[in-house]
Amino acid sequence: MSIALKTNGVLAARMAAILAVGLAIAAHAEGETPFDEAELFFELNNTDEDLGIHAVIDGDEWKWLTIEGPDELSLLDVLVRGRLRQQGLTEFNFESAEPPFDEVPPQRVFQRFPEGEYEIEGMTLDGEELESVVELSHVMPAPPKFIAPLLDADSCEDPTRIGPPGTTVVIRWKNVDSSHPTVGDPGKIEVERYEVALERERPELTLFAELPSWVTRYRIPDEFTSRAGVVKFEVLVKAENGNRTAEERCFELR
Repeated sequence: MSIALKTNGVLAARMAAILAVGLAIAAHAEGETPFDEAELFFELNNTDEDLGIHAVIDGDEWKWLTIEGPDELSLLDVLVRGRLRQQGLTEFNFESAEPPFDEVPPQRVFQRFPEGEYEIEGMTLDGEELESVVELSHVMPAPPKFIAPLLDADSCEDPTRIGPPGTTVVIRWKNVDSSHPTVGDPGKIEVERYEVALERERPELTLFAELPSWVTRYRIPDEFTSRAGVVKFEVLVKAENGNRTAEERCFELR
């Protein structure tokens, strides 16, 4: 009896493999090619309390593109016209408006863009079909909780003085392992990476860095701290489901 069960398991695995290959061949025969990159996600600025939907799409040159939601309603239609139609588009990104919560609460944003599968389709200049299916989630990562530098205020309107020019500054935060406590749905969160952005006006400097999920500290380069002035930093959490949550702070050297 046990041998028969094992044999049936092997046969089932082989049948599943054959079916998967058959589906792949059928999809190829239909001429549908996936985009090289296809992402649809929410981004939350936890400091400013605003939320928007973003897309990142890249692939072979195309002349039209559409995104359809789980309710079979069109989210976006792009038709390339004129001289640009002869050239085609490849990379296409968009970022929606991000009104503050007192104007548009996050619940309303999530209602506009329900969870589920979204089909991203296009047509190449040669008439080949492009299609990718992405999953949009309402589970947002919690914001990073900063350990250092120690700042008195969350707002950049009145930044905390942390020392004279030349002070070494290391940003440290707790690892994010949970969903946002008030925005979106509760759920499991796995961090894909952290992103750090730095900015100061005088002298004008900007910097962007991507960090692996196990790194929760970043030393600010001396170029940002060698002179008196205000430095703004942001740490963004990108979850495995694609959604992002960012937290901002400012400090002053003088």
